[in-house]
This record gives sequence, structure tokens and C-alpha cells, in this order.
Amino acid sequence: MGPRPAAPGGRGRGGPGRGGPPARGGPPTRGGAAAGASGGGSAVYTTSPHVTTVGVKRTAFGTSGRRMEVYTNHFAVKIPEAVIHHYDVISPSEKTLPARLNMDLITTLQLSVAADIFTPRAVYDGRKNLFAARELPFGPNTPSREFEVPYNNKSYKIRLTKVAEINPEVLARFLEGKQSHDNAVLTAITALNVVIRMEPTLKYPFNVRSFFTDKETKDIGSGIILWRGYFQSIRPAIGRMLINVDISTGTMYKSGPLLNLCLEFVGREGQPLALAPRKGFPDRERLRLQRFISGIRIVTQVPGQQSPQSRTPRVLKKLSTAGSSDLTFTMREGGTMTVAEYFQKTYNLRLRHPEVLCAEVGSGALIPLELCFVPPGQIMRKQVPPEKTKDVLDFATKRPEDRLQSIRNGLSVLEYGQSEYVRQFGMVVDEAAGALTINARVLDTPVLRYGRGSRQPTIKPANGSWNMMDKKFYSPSTIDRWIVVVYERQQRFTMNNAQEMIAGFTAACRDVGITIKDPTPIIKWENGQGNITAQLRDAGKECMQKTGGPPTLIVAVLPEGGTDIYTAIKHFGDIQMGVATQCLKSSRCFRAKPQYYANVCLKLNVKLGGINTIPDPPSAPFLTDPNNPTIVMGADVIHPAPGSEGRPSFTSLVANVDSDTAKYIAASRVQTSRQEIIEDLGDMAHHMLDMYIKYRRNVEKKANASPKRIIFYRDGVSEGQFKQVLDLGIMLTSDPEACQKLNIKPTITVIVVGKRHHVRFFPKNPQDADRKSGNCPAGTVIDRDVAHPTEFDFYLQSHGGLLGTSRPAHYNVLYDENNFTPDGLQSLSFALCHVYARSTRSVSIPAPVYYADIVCTRAKNHYDPNERFDFSDSATNIEGSAADQSLDKFKRGFKPLHQKMQTLMYFS
Repeated sequence: MGPRPAAPGGRGRGGPGRGGPPARGGPPTRGGAAAGASGGGSAVYTTSPHVTTVGVKRTAFGTSGRRMEVYTNHFAVKIPEAVIHHYDVISPSEKTLPARLNMDLITTLQLSVAADIFTPRAVYDGRKNLFAARELPFGPNTPSREFEVPYNNKSYKIRLTKVAEINPEVLARFLEGKQSHDNAVLTAITALNVVIRMEPTLKYPFNVRSFFTDKETKDIGSGIILWRGYFQSIRPAIGRMLINVDISTGTMYKSGPLLNLCLEFVGREGQPLALAPRKGFPDRERLRLQRFISGIRIVTQVPGQQSPQSRTPRVLKKLSTAGSSDLTFTMREGGTMTVAEYFQKTYNLRLRHPEVLCAEVGSGALIPLELCFVPPGQIMRKQVPPEKTKDVLDFATKRPEDRLQSIRNGLSVLEYGQSEYVRQFGMVVDEAAGALTINARVLDTPVLRYGRGSRQPTIKPANGSWNMMDKKFYSPSTIDRWIVVVYERQQRFTMNNAQEMIAGFTAACRDVGITIKDPTPIIKWENGQGNITAQLRDAGKECMQKTGGPPTLIVAVLPEGGTDIYTAIKHFGDIQMGVATQCLKSSRCFRAKPQYYANVCLKLNVKLGGINTIPDPPSAPFLTDPNNPTIVMGADVIHPAPGSEGRPSFTSLVANVDSDTAKYIAASRVQTSRQEIIEDLGDMAHHMLDMYIKYRRNVEKKANASPKRIIFYRDGVSEGQFKQVLDLGIMLTSDPEACQKLNIKPTITVIVVGKRHHVRFFPKNPQDADRKSGNCPAGTVIDRDVAHPTEFDFYLQSHGGLLGTSRPAHYNVLYDENNFTPDGLQSLSFALCHVYARSTRSVSIPAPVYYADIVCTRAKNHYDPNERFDFSDSATNIEGSAADQSLDKFKRGFKPLHQKMQTLMYFS
């Protein structure tokens, strides 16, 4: 189905306030939104006319596709009936305290300091919010009270102030489509989340929405242990409230002696002197270790004491630059002493490893590593080392049936029925009914078209997969001149290996229709430690002398771990010279199978300006309608690693320029760190629209070159930021930098695509599952039982699973002047998941969004590798103006894409 007819006077928005029409369909049916929430019944959906929404109001459900039943990792929950009392928590005399300490203080307050007031006990989120099932008896007309809470030999002042009463009736009305998603609803949902998380938060290590237990663990080395965890979140759905439960993974510091943990991290277990600067421990390694363990809580234990000297855990700030025997400090009574001498004199303790580093804790005290111990259950809030990523994935990855069983088992850990907090607030989780069974649909797969000379010009993928056997690219490219540069020792990658690689590569190109005019390229061996730019420039000059023209393509063969070489090659090709580059791993080239080079051709053809495949026009009528030219955009932002200050975020915008939505171009920018809103969106959108018009006019020779419709997909935005994204997305239609300057007035649809969620679907009938992975088939869509009560959203699992349990993408329609039907937008999004050029599989999100993500990750290639910008994932601490200066440096150093690359899919 295509878009529905435009509503009079509206921009397609559901709520009043942006000119949107009221919801169609007359008054709500009995039961409000719950009517039609099940898999069957009418596709029409109604909400009360007065209800306002951030995104587009839901007016219908999708109906196309084959029906199937699935389990989902949601459990029904009965919401409270009594009023909930909301209190603000303030610690007047303290700066912001850690959430765990806050929880301990409130527990002490409730159990010891004022047990009579806190009966039954209230629930607390670890920050500012406390919720009680009854009004706390502070006294008549006393909404606020201050308490003195003793804890660990200190006293903390805590003030509680009543700020609101929450009537659960607003939640019930919201779930029925009769209430807007306002602050009252938001606070009520927050309160229920705090209620269900209170019990496990008191018992286990936790982060925001998950907690972790040591019932299932895996030691992956480097001082890291993985713990199995459980995620839980209250989710409003159509006509009812649900709890979303999933398994998660916690990366924890290994408990025990800190010295052992440090030795394990640097790969020198059992060799304490490896951490002795005097014995050659490099400062670079010390800083790497410091970044890993800074922030960890430690206790000290001095042998020979009557009981271990275990105080309150202290936070490790940094590591000393010298060992205990070389590290001196000034004593209060005057004079200096080494750390080793201090422990000898004060505790009569001769250190076993006086040459080894010390830990400096928050107070400034220096403690030898051998006296430090790491308590168990500490979450490592740092980037996982790249070499450990596979171990984490192996632990986290479970087949669908195993994951569902783990989630069911998790209910025994969550123990909702036993939680005094869940009970006293009047919540009831229907554990007996188990994971919900809901209705899904499997969409019809789009047909793909290949080029002339293909034995089979069209193909219909099966479960998101197809192959290139006997097919030619829709628009194959031509390689006029090319060179091969090998960054591997010639003894290892010989001339025979190079000739074999060239033969396999040229045969694969011939099979898919790529023309290679010169089958004998120049081959050069170079040193990866040398000047990559000069080497490639010299190779290009040699090509000019031999063939009379510069190379169309540089093929580079890289050794294992050749990341720096890769970055330098991409900077040379994409930024400096405007020449296509294709990097190959040497290990993959040895006796490579034809399939390897066929995969390389998928990437290469689009880099050179070709098109691999297009959606067959009847399969995607909205995208290919000649009377309504459509441009599809994908946008993304990527942020620096946690704890990294002074490093920027990178943004990207990708859009098609052709009429078949298969040929894409990209723009990339650098902006303020961790800002989710794209600063230069208007400027980038103007560039995309201008390039689209020029391509259609000059290359495709279309009379109506200007776009009439824009479909704008935005990746990875949290629900709390929808309104900001919406305001900026609409700017595309009104910003003079974008549409007005080009004298065009397209209609626009803004959709947020999210994968950072815990919603999963599991085939109920094994016959409906993918035979290899056990996942739901590609094209599975759900827009009813677990969808938003008032807004136009849906879940689409567009890819066939390979490993573990597939995660569907969540689509939220924020703005819609094109007046899509659910079926129309679902099938369009599914079709766009099939035009990802780098594979012969459908992907999990629409291709332009996927490309935008790749362009963001490649942003570091815009920097001259000789200027030494730091893009490591490790944390750095830069404050205030220094961070601003660092950002300015990154902005100045960001080199623009070469003009030749601006019309090509260089990022493939």
C-alpha cells in the first residue's frame, strides 16, 4: 500500500499545536485504544481527539503480510489503584554522591533513623526521587522534613520534600488512548520503574536499568569477569502496562589482590616486578593501566594486624610514577620518608615488592599495590578492550530459545511476587501467564533487479538472503588503470601470491560485469612503517609514466593489525587525491575462494560509481514513482568513548541521488562532544538536495529533477529527545539553507530508527523460525500489542538472523506530510533494508541509516594521520577551556572530502 491521501490542512502530525489534523475515525470504540490491540480485528485505531502526541498519532494498524504468532519478552502487570506520593530528595551539605551510597543512606534512614515514618518502606531511584505508597507522616501541614543520617562514621543531612501526588488513573487513561503523554504520565511510569527495581538494587550491583549476579560468570582475562545480568523496564502498551525483561551482560573488575588484577591487564601474571618503573615498566603502559583502573574502589589490608584493616572502600584516582621505595612524601611533623619506609616504621611491615607502583586514592594517600584489594561486584564503566569484544559477544549471544528460557529463569531472580515493594504499591506481575504471546505479520519480500547479461534479471530474496550467481551488476563500473601496493614482507606475500590475488580479483570483476581495461597492474611492496602518502604518490606517478594517466583504483594488501596503514590509505584516497582505494587483508588473499572476491566487488563497484542492484519498481512504488521523485536521507551521530573529554562527536547525513534509491552520497561534520542534535543539518541537507537535483538533471536527464518528497530516517535517538529531533527535522522544509534556497517545497516524513532497546520476538511455532538461527524470519513486523498507546510506531525485524537472537528495529514516526499508511511505511522501510550495497543480505535498518553510521565511524579518516590526533577509546580527563580548545583543534583539523568523492559511495 502507498501513502494515504493527505489530510486537509495538516502536516501529518497527530497532535494539535503543529497544525496536525485530529485523529480520524470518530469517537473511540468501547475500551478505547485497547480495541483492535489484539492481532485480529479492524485495522482502524482511534484515540481521543484532545490527546496530543510528540510524534504522529496512530490512526490505523498494518494488515498486509502472512500472520504468525510470536512470544515476546514482556509480562503483563497490573498497575496500582492507590495514589503514589512523590518526594524530592536533597542532601543539602553534600555534593552529588554515588548512587550506591545514596541507596545505603536512604536504607539506613528507613530502617534505623526513622523506621516509624517509613512503614511501609518507600522506594528510591538513587538520585532525586523517592516514592511512597502512603503519605509520610511528617506532621500536620509539614510537606518537608530534614533527617540526620549517620553512616560509616560520618553524618549526612537529607531533606525530603513532598512534590506531587500521582493518581494511577492517568496511566489507565493513557493506556486507553484517552490521555496525552504528559509529565504526570511520565512521572507515574518512572515511579513504577523505581518500584520494580528497588529490591534487586539493594541486593546486587546495578547500573541504570540492569542488575548483575554472580550466578553465571565468565573470566575473559585482562582483569575482567563477565556477570549475567537482568534488564527490566515498565513499558506502556496498547490497553495495558507491561514489564520488558531481558538478559544483559556486566563487565566487572576481577575481585582479589589489586596487584594480580594489574599484572593480568598488562599480560605479566606472576611477575610483580613487571610493574616496577625502576625495572623498565614503560610510562605509556602505566597510563594505559591507570585509565583502566581509575575509579575502582579498593580496601587496604595490612598483614599482622589483629583483623584485616578493612575500612570503607576508597576510590583509586591514579597510579604513582615511581615505586614505594622511590616515592617520598613530607610528613606532618617535618622531614621526608619513602612510602616503603612509612609502612616499615608504622606497621613494622617490610614490603615484598617495594619497587612496584602505589595507588593514589581520593584523599591523596599513597598505598602500595600489594596492600590493595578489590571488593567483588564492581562494574567496569570503561570501553571493553578491542581484543576482548569477541569474548563479551560470545557470553552475551544466545540462540532465541535459550535466551527466552534465560529470561523465564530470570523471573526467579527478580522475584516480583516476593518483593515487599511491588506488593505494597499494589502492583501484580502475571508471572504464571509467562512471556506474552502476540500476533505478528511477515511482510512480502521486495523483488530486486540486476543488470543486462544476468541469467536471472530479477530475484526475490528468501529470508533476507540471496546470491550473485550468474548475475551482473545493474550498472557495472570500469577500471581504466590500477595499482597494487602490498604492505606485507615480500618473503611472506610473494609475487606468486600477488599474481594469484590479481587473477582471482579480475575473474570476480568479470563475473559481475566490471570492466578492467588493464589486466596487469603495477605491483609494489612497501613498508607500513614508512610515509604512506609518499609511497602512494610515487606509485601513482609510476602509473602515470606507464599508462599515461593516474590510477582509477588503488588496491592495498594489509598485514594483520594494519589499522594505522588503513587510515592513512583512506585519508590519501578519500581526502587528498580523490581516488578509490580497496584494502584487502593479506591473510584473506592466500588461496582465497571466489566468494571473497565477489564480496570485494560489491564494495568496489559502488565506490567507482556503479550500482549493484535496485528494488524492482513494482516492489517499491512509493520510492520509484516517476511523478513524485523521492529522496531518502539517513542521519547519525557518533560520540567518544565514556570518560573521554575534549574529543568531539561526529555527524553524518547520507542521501540517494538516483531515481532508484540505490546510489548514495554522504556528508560528514565534527561537532560538540556528546550532543545528539546535528548542528549542521541544514547545510548538509542543502548539499544533498542540490546533488540530487543535479544528478537527476544531468545524468538521468529527468525533466522533473527536483524532489517532491523527503523521507528522513534518524538513527539512535532516545525517546526523551524526540521533540528536539522533530523540530530540527522539520527545519529541513523551512530552513533557507535547505529547501527554500533551491526553490523546492517537498513534503517530508521524519522517522527515528532505534536499536538500543531490549524488545525481542521469538517464533512460537518452530516451523515459522529460520532453520539455521531459530529467529523470526526477515520481514517480521509488530505494530499492535507492544506498540505505543497513542503514537505511530512499529517494530520491524528486517534481517535474517545469523548468530544469537535478532534485535528488531523500532520505528517512531515523528512527522508525516506524506500521510503514510502503516502498511505503506512498513513495506518501504523493509525495501530500503535490501539496497545495502556491501552484502547480498537484507540489513537490520534501512540502508541510508546504515551508511550514515559507517560514515560517522570513518570520520577519523578526515584527519591527516601525520598530525597525531588521539582517537583511542581510553578515557582522558580534560576540563573547561582545555576541552573547548581541544574541540577547536579537532574542528580545524577536519579536512573536507575530495571533490571527486562527493558523488561516489566512497564509504562502502
